[in-house]
Amino acid sequence: MKFCFPAVPPRFRSALFLSFALAQLGSAADWPCWRGARGDGVCDEPNVPLKWSKTENIAWTAAIPGKGHSSPIVFGDRVFVTTCLEAEDKHVLVCLDRRTGKMLWEQSAPSKLQDRIHKLNSHASSTPATDGRHVWVSFLDQSDMTIIGYDVRDGKQVWKTVPGKMLSRHGYCSSVVPYKDTIIINSDQDADGYIFALDGATGRERWRTDRPNRTRSYCAPIIIEVNGRKQLVLSGSLSVAAYDPDNGKLIWIIDGPTEQFVSSPIYLDDLVFMTYGFPKRGICAIDPRGEGNVTKTHLIFNLEQSSRGGYVPSPVAYGKLAFVVNDEGIGSCADPRTGREIWLERLGRHHSASPVIAGGNVYYLDDNGKCWVVKAQDKYELVGVNDLADETRGSPAISRGQIFIRGSKQLYCIGR
Repeated sequence: MKFCFPAVPPRFRSALFLSFALAQLGSAADWPCWRGARGDGVCDEPNVPLKWSKTENIAWTAAIPGKGHSSPIVFGDRVFVTTCLEAEDKHVLVCLDRRTGKMLWEQSAPSKLQDRIHKLNSHASSTPATDGRHVWVSFLDQSDMTIIGYDVRDGKQVWKTVPGKMLSRHGYCSSVVPYKDTIIINSDQDADGYIFALDGATGRERWRTDRPNRTRSYCAPIIIEVNGRKQLVLSGSLSVAAYDPDNGKLIWIIDGPTEQFVSSPIYLDDLVFMTYGFPKRGICAIDPRGEGNVTKTHLIFNLEQSSRGGYVPSPVAYGKLAFVVNDEGIGSCADPRTGREIWLERLGRHHSASPVIAGGNVYYLDDNGKCWVVKAQDKYELVGVNDLADETRGSPAISRGQIFIRGSKQLYCIGR
């Protein structure tokens, strides 16, 4: 049987082609934002490289100009990474071909850099995000928080907005979090803080919610579902709180357990599990089914002064186990309901990157290019240690059986 379809007018052909191409771009194998599509650092792919070096099992390397600690993101056949050309006062977004590492385009945004930031921070620490149509970046122009949306195809600027001031003496690190047709960004700071959502296509503000306590923090929120309701969970500014991601309304909040936060929480076994690191250090878990101030009723445990608590690296979960590494390189496995230590091992000297999980293994990347691959189980079992001999501050991205790791001057695609 032969089917005949009506001719498509020429003026519609390009739009139809674009829609088809975009539909082919994205899949569950993408890593479109900070810590992957679910924001939890977990990849469901079973076949991910276990062994590599600077010269072994490298598909390609691509030179990345400037300096930055942001993580790469991957969508379809494209890889995106931000950087800063400090001598030129420019923030740059680079788009690479994920198959070859060839640069497809780059876009720069002139900006006035902060005079001083923390020695472990950079002027390009915020990870971008994409939905396959737009790619969004977030950075500071002096004290102006600046958000730009670019067209994925050619890098043309679609919109730009300045939601407000951002005052933090240690610099900036607010990664973009996509949700439905919006993007959500945290602005905890040493002034009147807020969290807000923008329309991803236009940059128009959808909602804005004031944050308490006027205290800088650097966390990306996570989005979870509790009893059929979405929650946007954010640690920072002397509190941990959950908001409705559709309108920004507060659902619950706890006081503390510390002043400043960098790591993002995770959700496992019906609990919000998190680490914290300044000035108090520790780990805690929260039952997210409450409303209002639940400090006295829904804080399941809080282990202050625990050496396992990481300030910068976020935890990651597998099954009903939480895996953590602190800044000083102590990796551990914990029971998320009690905080009980299951195992603890030394994994290098200093970690900024958050661990990720794929194929039943935890990948712990330190600041010197060494990655410990450890079985994600209740008994410590080292699979191997891989060394890129490079500075690595951003967290790995995993997509279609390959690992993408940012070095000091280049991006590595691991896995042939």
